[in-house]
Amino acid sequence: MFARFQALPPTVQGMSLMIVTTLCFTAMQTMVRVMGEALPPFEVAFFRNLFGLLALAPIFLRHGAAPLRTGKLHLHALRGAVQAGGMLAFFTGVTMIPLAEVTALSFSAPLFGSLLAVVLLGEVIRARRITALVAGFAGVLLVLRPGFAEISTGALLIVTSSLTWGMAITLIKVLAKTESSVTQTVYMGLFLTPITFVPALFVWEWPAPEHYLWFAAIGIVGTVGHIAFAQAVKLADSTAVLPLDFLRLIWASLVGFFLFAEVPDARSWLGGAVIFASATYIAFRESRLARSRAVRDASTDT
Repeated sequence: MFARFQALPPTVQGMSLMIVTTLCFTAMQTMVRVMGEALPPFEVAFFRNLFGLLALAPIFLRHGAAPLRTGKLHLHALRGAVQAGGMLAFFTGVTMIPLAEVTALSFSAPLFGSLLAVVLLGEVIRARRITALVAGFAGVLLVLRPGFAEISTGALLIVTSSLTWGMAITLIKVLAKTESSVTQTVYMGLFLTPITFVPALFVWEWPAPEHYLWFAAIGIVGTVGHIAFAQAVKLADSTAVLPLDFLRLIWASLVGFFLFAEVPDARSWLGGAVIFASATYIAFRESRLARSRAVRDASTDT
């Protein structure tokens, strides 16, 4: 079966892996919601990272200590601290608002990442990206409806997690210049696990035996989702795989309806679509500009 998959064109492989990514992240989000009703979300976050780290064992069995070689340990640590804060906010927020709203707001992470890249990395921002960013954040306001309805704590936590994930995206851009996706994934687990353990201690409740099966599933599914996403964008152009990320909103709406009796309202769908379209356009634009620069640099070298 694996050989047949590898025989497929790279674009088809990438698109298939992106679909797997959306299913994994939706499944993880669903299980976090279930476990967050039984145990403190901070504790759920710690066990997600612990079992996610254990799920990386095959990588060490195959590559030994090679994934640990890095000259950017400080950046991995910074990413871990930033992402830990976002994960704690996300795991808490996902227990407080409908899954469709969680997913719609989570689409804003690339918007924050793009804005931070301009501020922190000095990337050039032009009219098209400015327009896309304005439209995207307007979509966020459409979901939140400030002034028309009280903004829930859960929604604010998800937006906060998107902001911190945007920071992580900025750090990933810097790390990607010298670090492999495997090394980044390994160090993410190595730092997130102890960092999230500290706040978990303050709300600790001993899990029931069956809870550990849930934690293992959350950790494995989350890790598989991250690896599948990294491989998807490596195999196929972003224009082919990124549009499929919108499936997360469809899966979340279906799960929310059938498992939690949640009926997503029009603002979550409309706002989510606007946020997603803006973030996707920015990604396409950045990809196109990167290819243009590569071609220009190649022609200059020759």
